[in-house]
Amino acid sequence: MALRSLNLPGVGTKYEFETEKGDTVAIFFTKTGTIQMYTLQKGCHTPSAAEMTPVEARRLGNILTGAIIEADQESVEIAFSALADLRVTIHSYIIPRAIAGKTIEDLRIRAKTGTTVIAVSRNERNIINPPPSFVFETGDAVLVIGESDQLRLFEREIMVD
Repeated sequence: MALRSLNLPGVGTKYEFETEKGDTVAIFFTKTGTIQMYTLQKGCHTPSAAEMTPVEARRLGNILTGAIIEADQESVEIAFSALADLRVTIHSYIIPRAIAGKTIEDLRIRAKTGTTVIAVSRNERNIINPPPSFVFETGDAVLVIGESDQLRLFEREIMVD
């Protein structure tokens, strides 16, 4: 059940996986902003519906709800039923001029808000798990994780212009 992705120049991005029964599910995120879903049953040549297990449906749900984040300032909430229905949210932000030049430690992000910066994208380079000494620059895209209330606090306390 490996997920494959393919960038289609001029068209968009295709995500595809095969179910345990051998059916193929493909999702296209087009350059025009539409999302197309195709299914093809094993041994057939005409697209149709596929039967999925809960694991396969969650994988499809992750794609459709944006768990694969590409745009600025998107949010994904993830629920973990095996952990007493734990719900966490991952949200992307663009660093404003007001906090450029400051470190994660200077801003006391975790102490003030309870959130954690899990990644920063700068000039097409990704920094995963940046250290407290990491210095933000204007325009950095950051991924922050926490509960919904914590993220609202992050927006009020840290993301000030």
